[in-house]
Amino acid sequence: MNWGAQMPDGLPTEIDLTRPSAARVYDYFLGGAHNFEIDRQLAEQIASMTPNLAATMRSGREFLRRAVRVLLDAGIDQFLDIGSGIPTVGNVHEVAQAANPKARVVYVDIDPVAVAHSRELLAGNDLTGVIHADLREPERILAETRQLGLIDFSRPMGILLAGVVHFVPDADHPDAILATLRAAAAPGSFLVISHSTFEDQPQEMLDAQRLSARTDTEIALRSRAQVTGFFGDWTVLEPGVVHMPLWRPDSPSDVDEHPERFGAFGGVARYDQPAG
Repeated sequence: MNWGAQMPDGLPTEIDLTRPSAARVYDYFLGGAHNFEIDRQLAEQIASMTPNLAATMRSGREFLRRAVRVLLDAGIDQFLDIGSGIPTVGNVHEVAQAANPKARVVYVDIDPVAVAHSRELLAGNDLTGVIHADLREPERILAETRQLGLIDFSRPMGILLAGVVHFVPDADHPDAILATLRAAAAPGSFLVISHSTFEDQPQEMLDAQRLSARTDTEIALRSRAQVTGFFGDWTVLEPGVVHMPLWRPDSPSDVDEHPERFGAFGGVARYDQPAG
């Protein structure tokens, strides 16, 4: 990509502002400032159908923060965050480096706007890196991550796939993609996944999620069993693959009577050294 040609606000000229971006819609729902009118229009249309969608996005971010803290407590100090979007307040590097100032984070996203903003926001933080790549090219992600030199693949790491695997259709073999990523990790590594589902969902939520077809990445809704399968033979931590608010909430009061309303499962698994 030619990063030399810039728009007035510093973004690459080749960014298509005539089509909404999933990363920028997500940024809008999180209260971020890195989105455009085309993104806000789609976000408002989706929100009109599912008024709690902004809360759903925040629930996903809160799940990711809780999972990162669990990994930090387990001694993980390096993270590969694929499908990271635009780093806003409370993102992975802030959570990780608040607990461990030496924690290293590599962000990966397919959206050039997300990548451009990430590089701008993270300028001067030598323990973070940003890669512009597609989850469907795991070998390239791994190769470029190694080139950055921030993550030591001989040591345990955290692979974070929060709200991104559902953008990979079955035709692109997400199981094989996950297997490639898992195979690159050292024993003691962790895998974090949150993924949209059709299980326990009202029709209006399903309709809103299908509006994702208007962005450059359509959502594939999957079952709990399918999401669990993405962890392969790694050890899934308690409480298993569950609706996101049910995964180790900070307080019982953080879980309302309908945790399924957020429309996504979350889970964390550990790569245990095989016996023998």
